[in-house]
Amino acid sequence: MAYPLDFSREIDRSIHALLAHAGGFFDGFATVIDTFAGGLETLTGWLTPWGLVILAVALGFWRIGKGFALFALLAMLYIIYSGYSEHASITLALTLSSTFFSLLIGIPLGIWSARRAAAGSVIRTLMDFMQTMPAFVYLIPATILFGLGRPPGIFATILFSMPPVVRLTDLGIRQVNAARIEAGLAFGCTPRQLLWKVQLPAAQPSIMAGVNQTIMMAMSMVIIASMVGAGGLGNDILSSIQQLDIGLGLQSGIVVVLMAILLDRLSASFARKSGARR
Repeated sequence: MAYPLDFSREIDRSIHALLAHAGGFFDGFATVIDTFAGGLETLTGWLTPWGLVILAVALGFWRIGKGFALFALLAMLYIIYSGYSEHASITLALTLSSTFFSLLIGIPLGIWSARRAAAGSVIRTLMDFMQTMPAFVYLIPATILFGLGRPPGIFATILFSMPPVVRLTDLGIRQVNAARIEAGLAFGCTPRQLLWKVQLPAAQPSIMAGVNQTIMMAMSMVIIASMVGAGGLGNDILSSIQQLDIGLGLQSGIVVVLMAILLDRLSASFARKSGARR
């Protein structure tokens, strides 16, 4: 008689054993990410919605041009007058916090993957696994390890949004022109100097594209993370689903779309040369 392959219980026991033996580490990590996210949330609250309007318009004009600055103004005015400015600020803080930790871990992983072939094969396989795993699955171990609130939401978002920056950092460094590397070696660069003065500057457009994609994936995941109490605009969307309220879902969804466009265009502008305008 054939039996189904089922190792879910073993995984569940492993997660609980990890929590039992390394609970202090996860408590410390939760404190760090919660403090960081709370600080960003306080900062966005201190800026006030109108301060964020000025910041978005100024960045849009500086990085892209007058047309996008006008779009940023209209988008921010919609967010304020639709009554979602407070939740939008929370979502922005969650997105930026998750992106920061994703980049803090992901860029060094991408560098290591590009410079060490054996490590690269393992890391790229792991990134494939992480990128194809359904987003909701990340909430399960995050909730077991961190409980409810901001920490599990941010932790799940880090896992979900980190693969693009790892892969594109790895790709950017591996695709650096061989002539540049040979020139650096000819001038006596050490491996560290070669990385910082040759490879990373040449790979910057690819790395910044990874940063852009990480921000976008973090934005999408923090909405889902409302299911574990992360807060923000995800609460409004979750409420609209529970109540079958099409109007609430559409109105809050438009706010998410506008924020995503602003973050996407502004972050993508840093992948181009400073001063370049579309």
